Amino acid sequence: MDNQHQNRRTFIGQVALLTGALMIPDQLLVAAEKKSRYKVAVIDLMILKRQKISALPLAREIGADGVEIDMGGLGDRETFDNKLADPKIRQEYLDKAKELNLEICALAMTGFYAQSFAKRPTYQKMIQDCLDTAKAMNVKVVFLPLGVQGDLVKNPELREPIVERLKVAGKMASKAGIVIGIESALDAKGELQLLKDVGSKQVKSYFNFSNAIKNGRDLQEELKILGKKNIIQIHATNEDGVWLKNDSKIDLNKVKATLDAMGWRGWLVVERSRDATQPTNVKYNFSANTSYLKSVFQAK
Repeated sequence: MDNQHQNRRTFIGQVALLTGALMIPDQLLVAAEKKSRYKVAVIDLMILKRQKISALPLAREIGADGVEIDMGGLGDRETFDNKLADPKIRQEYLDKAKELNLEICALAMTGFYAQSFAKRPTYQKMIQDCLDTAKAMNVKVVFLPLGVQGDLVKNPELREPIVERLKVAGKMASKAGIVIGIESALDAKGELQLLKDVGSKQVKSYFNFSNAIKNGRDLQEELKILGKKNIIQIHATNEDGVWLKNDSKIDLNKVKATLDAMGWRGWLVVERSRDATQPTNVKYNFSANTSYLKSVFQAK
């Protein structure tokens, strides 16, 4: 009798599992897809926690889904001042991120904002160090800004060395299975041509809303010109001054409609858009922008 009873219970359990699985409504699946299609992150450097593990609980408090972690300062060094090269510190970061249910969406080489990617002799060591750290942390994207000295609008003569170096970086990234997202001063057509000249699937555009807006370009058109396959991640903010929701220069609902139509999905990373009256109030600014991005891009 006991055995029969056990079999009956098992059978009922299996039927319940099967019918339960069949009964998941389409609406739930659509909601889950919407939720995961766009994720919102903050940058440890911009929340004033460059390479500090305390950036992770702060990002969770702000309401972000993930964090972009900086590789550390560059200055005149051979490579970045990268604490994450230490396996112990790296593991602490990974454990803390897991505990807080946060993803590390990218590692950023922001040292190149002020330094020259075209001229620094040890650029390969820098790129390799970043790729090695990313691989060890299972991060699939690294951010490379071409910066002030690599501004190809103002310094077109640097185009050739930059293309050559990006080809080398692309091969290195290919071996690591990682994508390098670049930010340039070019418009979308110019950046698309740059990517074509580099010719690597591992080098894509890390699009920045503010680049289009501050130069008076049509943000929607710029996104369409670059296209779904060429944009790896997006810095989803404008210049500082006002929060995203109060910024008359950007219509995030339109941006979402454009990205939806393109079939793009991925990380929207908050960079700036701080209130001019309280620029250093991290929680105030980044919570507001994160919350607004989520209300638009993760709406049920």
